[in-house]
Amino acid sequence: MIAHLSGTLLAKAPQSLIIENGGIGYEVTVPLSTFYALPDQNGRVSLHIYTHVREDALMLFGFYTPLEKEIFTMLLSVSGIGPKLATNILSGIGPEDLLEAMARGDTVRMQSIPGIGRKTAERIALELRERAMKLKGTIEPSAPQVIPSQDKGMLDDAASALVNLGYSAKSARDAVEKARSRLDIFNLQSLIKEALRVLA
Repeated sequence: MIAHLSGTLLAKAPQSLIIENGGIGYEVTVPLSTFYALPDQNGRVSLHIYTHVREDALMLFGFYTPLEKEIFTMLLSVSGIGPKLATNILSGIGPEDLLEAMARGDTVRMQSIPGIGRKTAERIALELRERAMKLKGTIEPSAPQVIPSQDKGMLDDAASALVNLGYSAKSARDAVEKARSRLDIFNLQSLIKEALRVLA
């Protein structure tokens, strides 16, 4: 069972990347929170890995922080949530905001994530609230990295990420522009979080 993977980042796209280690390229699915923390292509990367084994496939899911992996495995314990949906949930809200929503039992916030309906949000709140409260008490929020607000490429990446989550190109672009106007200083993750709040 693969639990950790380090190597060279051969290719990356939102939610999918290839890491070379020992001459082998491993395809890894990642949430957006991890994607935005990745180095440039051909850089060194080290991820916490969850190995999902099916009869017809072996899939790797990667996480930049232990917190992301912990929340991911918590989500998998909820009936009806598989690894792909769990990845989409982390992509739609980010680990710290998601942990906060779970700890508060905030089903309305969770329903703002594409693919999460009322029943799924209620199951998450019911089954994970106590575990989320305990986990929340063991971490401190990380400070966002300061990035110049005129970085157009970052705005394009944020809009692309929203499109990958199921929003239309126009809605994604409008939300990113509105999010940009609300934030004086932001990084990719905080920009996408604010854009998702606009769309909620």
